[in-house]
Amino acid sequence: MTAEPLPAWAFPPKGGFTADDLDRIPDLPPHTELIDGSLVFVSPQKYFHMLAVDLLSTFLRQAAPAKFRVLREMTVVLNRTNRPEPDISIVRAEAVSEAADETGYQAADVVLAVEVVSPESAERDRKRKPQLYAEAGIPHFWRVEKGEGRQPVVYVYELDTMTQTYVPSGIHHERLKVPVPFTIDIDLTEIDRL
Repeated sequence: MTAEPLPAWAFPPKGGFTADDLDRIPDLPPHTELIDGSLVFVSPQKYFHMLAVDLLSTFLRQAAPAKFRVLREMTVVLNRTNRPEPDISIVRAEAVSEAADETGYQAADVVLAVEVVSPESAERDRKRKPQLYAEAGIPHFWRVEKGEGRQPVVYVYELDTMTQTYVPSGIHHERLKVPVPFTIDIDLTEIDRL
């Protein structure tokens, strides 16, 4: 019995992969991200992750003004070697084409990136991705953690444009109510009804 040959993408090029490579490499697993020039593959998601993403994306779509679009699991080109896939992002409406054939969006079009923390991606979701989003100038970032039972806890951050870092602006347990990037009021306990 002979082993299957490894795909070409199993061997990174000198200098690492680039953001454009994600669109060119055939047969990549779904939801592959690019972090610091390396391909990152997503593990199977937990039920809480799916519930939190569903809850937030549903309420955000209801509240979003027409000038924004709420997206799930679409990559964002931050720079040449970083193209992560936030669980949810809000982009300017003009960035979405009529054909809807985009595979990702530019950081300049993103106003909010949301990461729901999973055990296997906790380091990236809590540290590296927020750092990259801030350096790329994305104005708002939310980190969602699992609280008691299936209750989400949402950590809200705003960009300090002088330092290109995020500063915390709130921790939300049962209700997420913020005025930016637009007026948002989400009953987080609604997750129990999903």
